[in-house]
Amino acid sequence: MSATPDWLTRPTQPPHAALPAAGTVLAFDFGLKRTGVANGELLLGIAHPLTTLAVEANDARFAAIDTLIREWQPVWLVVGLPLNEDGGVHELSNRCRRFANQLHGRFNLPVTLVDERYSSLHAGHLLDETGKHGRKQKPMLDQVAAQSILQSFFTLHSKG
Repeated sequence: MSATPDWLTRPTQPPHAALPAAGTVLAFDFGLKRTGVANGELLLGIAHPLTTLAVEANDARFAAIDTLIREWQPVWLVVGLPLNEDGGVHELSNRCRRFANQLHGRFNLPVTLVDERYSSLHAGHLLDETGKHGRKQKPMLDQVAAQSILQSFFTLHSKG
């Protein structure tokens, strides 16, 4: 597997923010119809599925995110960046970058984009292991994908 490019894992805003040693992180698996959310603690480096926001309208999505941010008081946000299998730009890549920039603009928190290739596939395998198959996975798939994205973020940052 090739090294992860710097532009993929650095915070979108502010450019010189240092990752704190502790604090809550929220991660998002952005989708046009559903957005999965996971949370975790930097000190522990363990991600947990949290919820799925089944809202399409931008205002409703950000109102739900505002509620989560008030409740969890995160110090950092992570957004999954969809890429093609070869690492090239995916049709949703620019939408996810825009979503990440909106998160930073609205909540003034640092945001990191993380390669989310195979996160939904990984989430499906995790849910299979719990006995959830097929349609039974749908309500949880996005939040477990967000968990996978956040765990990747923790793994990347525990090495450096």
